[in-house]
Amino acid sequence: MYKTQKSYITKDKKMLDLINENYSLLLCLQHFDIDFSVDNMTVKELCASNKINLIVFIIIANLYNGFFPTDNEIEKIDDITPVLSFLKKSHSFYIEDKYPELKYYLAKIKNNHSNKDFQLIEQFFNDYFEEVMEHLNYEDKVAFPHFFSLINKDKLQQRKSFSANEYKNHHTDIETKLTDLKNLFLKHIKIKSDLNTKRKFLNTLFGLEFDLKIHSIIEEKILIPLIEKIEVQQNG
Repeated sequence: MYKTQKSYITKDKKMLDLINENYSLLLCLQHFDIDFSVDNMTVKELCASNKINLIVFIIIANLYNGFFPTDNEIEKIDDITPVLSFLKKSHSFYIEDKYPELKYYLAKIKNNHSNKDFQLIEQFFNDYFEEVMEHLNYEDKVAFPHFFSLINKDKLQQRKSFSANEYKNHHTDIETKLTDLKNLFLKHIKIKSDLNTKRKFLNTLFGLEFDLKIHSIIEEKILIPLIEKIEVQQNG
């Protein structure tokens, strides 16, 4: 019998049991810079051992199990530093791991498939990749440093013209185009000689799509409201 409903994560759940139920939580641990050797620790013990904010961890880990945070839960976050650190870590994962992996599989597939359909999809991916890099660089070099300086009250580092509202307006929906790429590939690229590579490429796309959706939810539903709240408190 398969279990289709994942557990709602609480502080007293054993992390080992949660990982066995949903191995996607390994990626969540990685973004928090937590080692996968969790011993027999509860969520609370794991967070204490790694000096991770328990409320932030439970909210984000539950996103990996399919549970959206309530406004009341988000209101309880008293430190957004771990949220920003989590997002920065996930950027490194996309840039250094997932996108090179996708480019590698595309190059392998191209060796066996050089028709016009594939060339269009390759161009779509390259254009999309440039857009993603622009988005991540903007956050790493402009938005996140400003947010860190805001919570540290470092006025010398703050950009006076920047705000959560500007960040919201600049925010792009990068996971939707990834879904388009996946569907284009599923509809139009027929390869009989190298299904193994095609499956690995699609598995990587599905995995990246899943993580990017969580990433966007964290930015839109958690980070932006909390930054707006800090701005109101500091500006009066």
